[in-house]
Amino acid sequence: MILSMLADAAYSGTGHIRFADLGLHPDVFTLGFFTLRWYSLAYIAGIVVGWWYLLKLLAQPGAPMARRHADDLVFYATLGIILGGRIGYVLFYAPEMLSSPLRILRLWDGGMSFHGGVIGTSLGIIWFARKHGLNWLRIHDYVACVVPFGLFFGRLANFVNGELWGKPADVPWAIVFERTVPTGFLEPARHPSQLYEAGLEGICLFLLLAYAFWRTKARYQPGKLVGLFLLGYGVARFIVEFFREPDAQFAGTFFANTIHMGQVLCIPMILGGAFLIATAPGRRQRIEPTGGLESVA
Repeated sequence: MILSMLADAAYSGTGHIRFADLGLHPDVFTLGFFTLRWYSLAYIAGIVVGWWYLLKLLAQPGAPMARRHADDLVFYATLGIILGGRIGYVLFYAPEMLSSPLRILRLWDGGMSFHGGVIGTSLGIIWFARKHGLNWLRIHDYVACVVPFGLFFGRLANFVNGELWGKPADVPWAIVFERTVPTGFLEPARHPSQLYEAGLEGICLFLLLAYAFWRTKARYQPGKLVGLFLLGYGVARFIVEFFREPDAQFAGTFFANTIHMGQVLCIPMILGGAFLIATAPGRRQRIEPTGGLESVA
């Protein structure tokens, strides 16, 4: 046992935890030709838990839509997440896939962009709101409050998959991931940046939005909650990118040596979020519940 521990320490160089020793695997289980992956389960969990929490929010006075609208909204939002996330990945991170359109359809090979998913979901919400004659910005406010669930589960799935790891580090909690350098080179211990993102984009962002929704009157100022989400996510992601390894396809380029693509895409989110927050008081209005009861200030 002691010799084994010493060997592990020598392998990692500093005695850090080895990812292989955690016993994690991308697949939950396999039954015949069907394989359930943790990443797929993360999407499902994010949508289901988000839908449940959305119903809790809609039960409060002044909701922008009725409970019956929630089921339709989930469909539009899910469609936006999948299409926007995939198209965003192709445009922002892998434009070479445009020359092989069939590769774009191979979702099981991975490759989703959160920023693309945000755009896709927003378009889905606008489409849904116009169809039902609802206020699209207020619906965005409520949806923004549930997104951190999906971010949290998604980043945990990234960690389980051993992907999107951080830069080499010597902090006590650094982890030696597999296949991060060419074969024959010593694997360095790295920041578990996936967990940093799960904590900041998932837990902290959820708590911020929950406080704003339940403890303030932010939901009566259209755009304030979604503004807090955009600003909070943009700042959190921008910071974590300093600890995250740049995408391999950008190695040696401006997006690896100067600023990461993820940080570039966060700048419009930060600016847009700040604008929505600053202008939200001017959009304050008396809120008419969908059920047609008395107004809520």
